Amino acid sequence: MAALAAPRRDPLMTGTPLTMMHDPVADMLTHIRNGLHRRKTAVTARASKVNLGVARVLKDEGYIEDFKFVEEGPQGYIRVYLKYGPEDEDVITEITRVSKPSRRVYRGVEDLPRVRNGLGIAIVSTPKGILSDRECRREHVGGEVLCTVA
Repeated sequence: MAALAAPRRDPLMTGTPLTMMHDPVADMLTHIRNGLHRRKTAVTARASKVNLGVARVLKDEGYIEDFKFVEEGPQGYIRVYLKYGPEDEDVITEITRVSKPSRRVYRGVEDLPRVRNGLGIAIVSTPKGILSDRECRREHVGGEVLCTVA
């Protein structure tokens, strides 16, 4: 029987094991990006309130067909149904994470990014919920810029 390997240690903090950072939003965006590259009709991602908000904005803005929350296991998951154009072209050409756990990006309503001169959207976490940049301007509220979609 093989011996279990000892946990890796952080060289700067002697004696403490390395911890894993999890970013559910980045994971969901990667699932969508990979699904589009593989021409999938649907992908699944781990459910969270933020992921549900991002999926709702993507649906409202017309970037995905639909999404469903499936209660399975302790957390559940989201099934995202991807959308393609009439000639099977990608509706989402680029989806990029902006604010990360290691570097948060906050913007006021005046400083929200205009993605491809208004042809794309920024998804923002605000005190009023997860909104697109257009909704933020209408509601006159800023927040954490989660990702951009074009």
